[in-house]
Amino acid sequence: MNIQRFIAPTAREALAKARLAFGDGTLILSNRPTAAGIEVVATGEDTLAALDQSELAGQGKGKAKSQSFARKLADQANEPMSPVEDDVTQLAMSTLSFQDYVRERMLRRRHEALTGQTNTPAPAAAPRQQFENVRLAPVQTERPTQFKPAPIRTAPRPTPQPAPAPAPAPLSQGIADELHAMKTLIEDRFNTLTWLGQTRQNPIQSNLMLKLIRAGYSPTLARTILERMPEELDASESVRWVMDILERNLKTDAATDPIHVEGGIYALIGSTGVGKTTTAAKLAGLCAQKYGAASVGLITLDTYRVGAHEQLRAYGRMLGVVAHLAHDRAALQDLLNLLTNKKMVLVDTTGLAPSDPRKRDMLEVLNLPKVNRLLVLNAGSHGDTLDDVVSSFKSSGIQQAILSKVDEAAKVGPALDAIIRHQLVLRGVTMGQKVPEDWEQADAAKLVRMSMRAPLKSAFDPKPADLGFFFAQPSPIHAGRFDA
Repeated sequence: MNIQRFIAPTAREALAKARLAFGDGTLILSNRPTAAGIEVVATGEDTLAALDQSELAGQGKGKAKSQSFARKLADQANEPMSPVEDDVTQLAMSTLSFQDYVRERMLRRRHEALTGQTNTPAPAAAPRQQFENVRLAPVQTERPTQFKPAPIRTAPRPTPQPAPAPAPAPLSQGIADELHAMKTLIEDRFNTLTWLGQTRQNPIQSNLMLKLIRAGYSPTLARTILERMPEELDASESVRWVMDILERNLKTDAATDPIHVEGGIYALIGSTGVGKTTTAAKLAGLCAQKYGAASVGLITLDTYRVGAHEQLRAYGRMLGVVAHLAHDRAALQDLLNLLTNKKMVLVDTTGLAPSDPRKRDMLEVLNLPKVNRLLVLNAGSHGDTLDDVVSSFKSSGIQQAILSKVDEAAKVGPALDAIIRHQLVLRGVTMGQKVPEDWEQADAAKLVRMSMRAPLKSAFDPKPADLGFFFAQPSPIHAGRFDA
C-alpha cells in the first residue's frame, strides 16, 4: 500500500506535494498541525483499487466479477476529472465541501461495484465512520494537538422572533358607552332584586327604610345604617337603634363650650339668603350679654348687596358695637390687627352661589391666620342643594357649620344627612329673627328626634313598591368614617 506523509508550513503547500506525488487521483486520508507544520497523509486512487481487488479475490467471487470490477475501476481512473479539478481550483482544497464531495463519490462507486445496483445510493453511516478523519483543516498557524473537524463559519443568523399578536381593535365610543350602560343596568337590577328579597324576609328593615326616606335622609345613608342593624331586634328596639346611630354620627359641640364662650375670629360663609348677617348678630349679642359690648368686633365684606353694611351696622347699634367695612384682604388684615383684644370677632361675607366665580376670590381674602370659617346651611334646602353648597365651600381642616332657619324647614332630615355624610361639626342652630334669643346650642338627640317625627303626607314621599329604585346603588360611605 502506497501511503505517504507530507509536511509543509501550510496546508496548501502540503497538498501541492501530495498532488505532485500521486497526480490527479490523490486521496487525502488525514491532516493535522504539528510542530514542523501541517502534516497531510495521502494516497492514490490506484492504491484503493488494488485494495478492492485483493478483497474481491479473497472472497472467491470469481474471475469474471474481478475482471469486471477491475475494468470499472480502470474506467473510473481514466474518467476526466474536470468537475473535481474545477472544485479544487475554486475552493483551493480549504473547505469541507470538497472533502465531502470526494469521499461520497468514491464510496458510492465502490458500493455500486460491490452490489451491482447502480441505482441504489450508498449508505453513509458505516463508511463515514471509516473515513471520519478524512478532513482538510482550514489554513491556520496554530491548532490544538488533538484534531477536530473545523466547523464552517457563516454569518450569524438573527434569532427568529415570534410575530407579535395583533392588538384587539378598539371599540367605538358608542359601543363602549352602551356596554357600560348595560353593565350599570344589570347591576342595578341585581341590587334591587337583592334588596327586595331582604325586605320580604325582614319587614322591620323595610319599614325603617321607608321611614328614613320619608324623613328626608338620603338612600345612601339609610342603606348604610340598616345594613349594619342586628337582625334579632324587634320593631321598637330597631327604631331606637337607628336613632342612636344617627345621634352618634351627628357631630356637635355639646361636649365643649358654646361658640360665643369659646371666642375667636369667625367668618360666616354660605349661599345667598341663608341668614349669615342675622346669625352674626345673634352670636355678637350672646357674646355681648356675657362679656360686654366691648368684647365683640363686627366686620363686613359684603360690598355687593345693597344695604348689607347698613343692616350689620343697625344690629351693631342695637348691641352697642361698631361695625367696620373691609374692601379687600389688606383692609381686613388691618381691622383684625385693630381688634386683636376682642373676645370674638365676626366677619360677615357676601352670599355667593356655589357656581359663582367670585367665590374663589372671597375665600382667598379669608385665607388669613386664626380666621375660622363657619358654613351657614339653610335647614329648609333640598338635599342636593345642601350637598352642592358643602362641596363648594369645603376647606381643609375641621369643617364647622351652623344650621339656620330650622323653623322654616318642613324636614330637617336632609340637612342632618348632609352634615353626617360630610363629617361637619355643628356649632349651633338658629330659628326665627329675634336677636339674640333665636339661638340654640346644637343638640344631636333633639335634632334627630325632630327629624324622625311622623311628617305630613307629601307628594315626594315614596311608596313601599318604590324602595327598590332607591337602594339599587351600593353605598359609597366607607365603614371607617361611619360609626355603627
